[in-house]
Amino acid sequence: MKINSIKKITDHNHLNLFSVQYKDRANQEKEWIFASRSNPANPPEQDDRIADAVVIIPYHKKEKKLVLIKEFRVVLGDYQYGFPAGLVDKGESVEDAGKRELFEETGLTMTRIIDQSPAVFSSSGMTDESLCLMFAECEGTPSTGYNEASEDIEVLMVSPSMALDILGNKQIKFDVKTWIVLNSFAVRGTL
Repeated sequence: MKINSIKKITDHNHLNLFSVQYKDRANQEKEWIFASRSNPANPPEQDDRIADAVVIIPYHKKEKKLVLIKEFRVVLGDYQYGFPAGLVDKGESVEDAGKRELFEETGLTMTRIIDQSPAVFSSSGMTDESLCLMFAECEGTPSTGYNEASEDIEVLMVSPSMALDILGNKQIKFDVKTWIVLNSFAVRGTL
């Protein structure tokens, strides 16, 4: 496999399309279109060790519950169950972005980072977007008072038995990371 050229197709603030011309293993010329949050004209040259976004898996220690959000997603035209998440701003650490996004989307305050992944890729057939999964403890009372106008969020505090009920509801749409963590939480009762 050899990438011959990359061309930026769109010019937007947070997400763009790129066309890649490459040769496959049989030396045949191919094209691939993908979305990228990358600013450079050549996304493969970006430092993929630095996450574009952070996904926070918050555990409310006092309530002993996992915190989920039910958020309207324009692409789905519907609500999806997920975790608080957002882009890491330029010059911001992943840890600071996680604290900021958790507060903005849920009104909760992060008290401790339990574990954190390196930059990982969740849909590399469609995008080079990388994210960091941050498992954290939090405290406070849920509030959506800090949401942006473009966010339509409901904060949910979920026990293991509630997680099992949610997983059993075939009408609910899940972010893939959320389904995996929620399933483990329902079975194990802990992160």
